[in-house]
Amino acid sequence: MRQFESLHDQMVIGGVTAKELAERFGTPLYVTDEIAVRENFKRIQQAFSCHMPANIHYACKANSNLAILRILEREGSCIDAVSIWEVESCLMAGFEPNKILFTGVSVSDEEMKALVGRGVTINIDSPSQLIRLSKIGTDIPISVRVNPDVGAGHHEHVVTGSKRTKFGIPRGDVLRMYSEALRLGLRPVGLHAHIGAGVQDVAPFVQVTEVLVSIARELETSLGLVLEFLDIGGGIGIPYRPEEKEMDVELMAREVTSLIRSGCSARSVAVEPGRYIVADTTVLLTKVVDVKETPDRRFVGVDAGFNTLIRPSFYGSYHHVAIANKFGMPGEITYDVVGPICESGDFLARDRMLPRVTEGDIVAVYDAGAYGFTMSSQYNSRPRCAEVLVKDGNASIIRDRESLDDILRHQRMPSRLMV
Repeated sequence: MRQFESLHDQMVIGGVTAKELAERFGTPLYVTDEIAVRENFKRIQQAFSCHMPANIHYACKANSNLAILRILEREGSCIDAVSIWEVESCLMAGFEPNKILFTGVSVSDEEMKALVGRGVTINIDSPSQLIRLSKIGTDIPISVRVNPDVGAGHHEHVVTGSKRTKFGIPRGDVLRMYSEALRLGLRPVGLHAHIGAGVQDVAPFVQVTEVLVSIARELETSLGLVLEFLDIGGGIGIPYRPEEKEMDVELMAREVTSLIRSGCSARSVAVEPGRYIVADTTVLLTKVVDVKETPDRRFVGVDAGFNTLIRPSFYGSYHHVAIANKFGMPGEITYDVVGPICESGDFLARDRMLPRVTEGDIVAVYDAGAYGFTMSSQYNSRPRCAEVLVKDGNASIIRDRESLDDILRHQRMPSRLMV
């Protein structure tokens, strides 16, 4: 969990106080520290590239803001995209097509035609997708997503590598898939697997790498196919709770690359971190609009709900919270931090010891950079919030706050209802 500077009991983010940001840009507000994004990328890039050629494919579903994408493009990142619209956004941010790997599921012919037109590498998730792609064109660079039967993650909804999930090709069918790909005139260049999200243990990554190396050897022996890369997927977790330890990415990189270098002829390793790069770079600032006490609970009502940050309600996820304008003050009272959505599941934090809260205070929700804005919605007809990028005391708006006009813009009233 990232540590923030305190100045006269004011939380400081990228050289700017949270109070100043909230007053200038309004709340709710996502605030991202640019330097933190760059530092996180460099750390994982160095961890792998010091052992063998490595490409870090940022999983842009975590945070697809164009400014974030541009920062990572300039750092030399590659991209893991899961929709044609993510691909288009990344191209707009400056990424070259050969730096984008598309990994979709239930991919339509229309989407594949657009992907082929853009020249990106396509990760194949099913036999049907392979055949349908071959009818669109040949000599298309592909990889195959294997279901490694190695699943892990912080919640059952994000475990992707077990046999029961919808993802990938069963281990026993992979050789047949590559043989068919060659017969159809496609160009296999890699092999991919993904175990899940929020994993903070090295062991599952070692296990999935062993599966990939074994398959790569089989492809070399049976088909004479030497792959350009093995992609171990993403899902590297971060410590959301103060007592949790950081993932040892140096150990992970050392173990994974050692297996690849000694076990097969694949030329490089690919890794797909999303959360690891952006989660702890961003805080959600939300204003206290109501403080309420019942015989059972004390509630801090804020202007951000699960329409703004859904992870606590959807996954039961923990996000650390602090009172940004009373930063560093000791906790006195236990509160639930709840939002304005008309559902009992609308909360950001429960049972948190905080300084005495008053209306007008600013609550900072930590580690909100991954799957924060990207999973937000207009539920209850609430406009989505603004995003700001901070660096060295300067703040720049990178997404305007929506208005009611934005919510209604694409709605149409049939003429028969106008009478």
